Amino acid sequence: MASLQAVHNIPEICAQLGITDVVLSPGSRCAPLTIAFARHPGIQVRTVPDERAAAFIALGLAQAQKRAVALVCTSGTAGLNYAPAVAEAYFQQIPLVVFTADRPPEWIDQLDGQTIRQADLYGAHAKGSFQFPADTTHADAHWHATRLVSEAIGLAEQFPAGPVQVNVPLREPFYPQQGEELQFGPVRVTRELPGRPQLPASTLAELRDAIRNTSRVLVVAGQHPADTELLLALHRFAAAWQAPVVGDVIANLHLPAAPGYEQRRRPLGRQDVFMAVPEPGLKEALKPELLITFGQSLISKALKLYLRNAKPAQHWHVQPAGAVADTFQALTKVVRMGPADFFAALSGEGSTSYAALASDGSIPTITASSQAAQPDATRVAPVPQPLGQPARLTWTATESDLAKAAYLRPWLAAENWAMGFLREFMQKPNQPFNEFTAIYRALQHLPDRTALHLANSMAVRYANILGLPPERFVEVFANRGTSGIDGCTSTAVGAALAQPARPVVLLTGDVAFFYDRNAFWHNYPTTNLRVILLNNHAGGIFRLIDGPRQQPELEEFFETRQPLRGENTARDFGLRYLAVSTFAELESALPVFFAAESGAGLLEITTDSPTNAEFFEQYRAAVRTSFS
Repeated sequence: MASLQAVHNIPEICAQLGITDVVLSPGSRCAPLTIAFARHPGIQVRTVPDERAAAFIALGLAQAQKRAVALVCTSGTAGLNYAPAVAEAYFQQIPLVVFTADRPPEWIDQLDGQTIRQADLYGAHAKGSFQFPADTTHADAHWHATRLVSEAIGLAEQFPAGPVQVNVPLREPFYPQQGEELQFGPVRVTRELPGRPQLPASTLAELRDAIRNTSRVLVVAGQHPADTELLLALHRFAAAWQAPVVGDVIANLHLPAAPGYEQRRRPLGRQDVFMAVPEPGLKEALKPELLITFGQSLISKALKLYLRNAKPAQHWHVQPAGAVADTFQALTKVVRMGPADFFAALSGEGSTSYAALASDGSIPTITASSQAAQPDATRVAPVPQPLGQPARLTWTATESDLAKAAYLRPWLAAENWAMGFLREFMQKPNQPFNEFTAIYRALQHLPDRTALHLANSMAVRYANILGLPPERFVEVFANRGTSGIDGCTSTAVGAALAQPARPVVLLTGDVAFFYDRNAFWHNYPTTNLRVILLNNHAGGIFRLIDGPRQQPELEEFFETRQPLRGENTARDFGLRYLAVSTFAELESALPVFFAAESGAGLLEITTDSPTNAEFFEQYRAAVRTSFS
């Protein structure tokens, strides 16, 4: 099958360029690709029949392994089913190399079966689209085929990483003869050598001077993978310039930066709580003059809207390459560096005059009541409060708040208050059984080193409000590139396959879970996977949003109530199943559910949607009335 040698070389090119995992879905047209990948000794191939689930599983593998993963599908609509995951990978900057088998070009639009227009199938949601030559018998065509696969992989992994398509037209015969061995190579690949952009010393000095001459510097992080180097650089920057650092749970700023890293020396993360306090004086005290951002999307709508209204005089976004969004309608400067390099470079000599370090090198703590203390952006301590009614947040702005060090005070006071408020509110006695409190309790039981996947809709929002146990290393993932529910479970399954020795926990709602049940339709063990299913038998988020919750069509046309339970899915796919509907049952089930020896499991937490909405409204009312 010499005519297919260029196709058979594709796995060898992938292996030489670091792709070790391929997820494919069965089909006839893709048979030459399937056989070549399956027989290559350096590639691990997994088969997932549902292309949509397969693509999200590949995304989860790439996300966990931090390197490109390949996908293979047959011709026709199979490739279209990859589209949701391709879009998510594009906006979340995850490298996928998508090989779509196709009819040869002369048969496109000729009413041949399983044939659509596959060139540039993903349009603006792929970094690039490559057309593999249909005929590679000529030496130049063979060279061209090898070169474009190398280019495709390199493009997928260049910052910002993302998905690429390689469309491979194939003619029959597809299958090798009995006993015929496939040959891989030799091939010559083109390797991309990554670099790190740096700014001239004079430009860095100008940026440092701008920070020095600005009283109110705020750092806000969007979604970002866990990065120890970045965390340490942020810590030094915040201490040097007395700048508050704020990030959603998906920014992974809550993680310890190094062994022995003190958990109180961490950025702020309770903005969803204190930004809901309707007090103009507090909002004015939090207003930045210079906003520095990095990373991708924010979950916190309250913070996003606040920054749009605050209109800082300057907004710098730090990103080494690629398009930059003007999320807060205030962008004035794009800094072409990696965030870790940027914050490290601006934490150097000459920037430490504002640090308030004790003689032992530690940083003083500020609480809501200790307004005279010298604060530091990396030290947060919750205000101790007796159990009972949540404490009120108090803040009186003064003229001294224009000073750089004083700008920290309202941010730290608000963070400290929010942590104490949540602790008291979530432990209120005599609560009705509700999913908000159930999640709070479940998060306290997460095993150390967990990879926590948060499904879209309310699961990710609840977790962002509540935060995570500070004493455990819990890395957070979420499909916030497009924020769809369609592949949340499959992505977590991919992560579990990629890291079989690590606990992988998915927190999901019922609509997202049942929509993506084919995530489990494969033959590969995921004994490290635990799924917490919040089943209120509806799209409960619509009871929490002003607009749909006031409409008579709420239940039928927005919530779309459903009677499904997770037990059947667990039985179909061999998951250990636990069901709870009271706090007592939940507390008994959690240790068993998270036990390492219990295997893949599904914990179904069944609640009532109206009760959930009523309790969450009590929480929001308590926040609104907790300012004095």
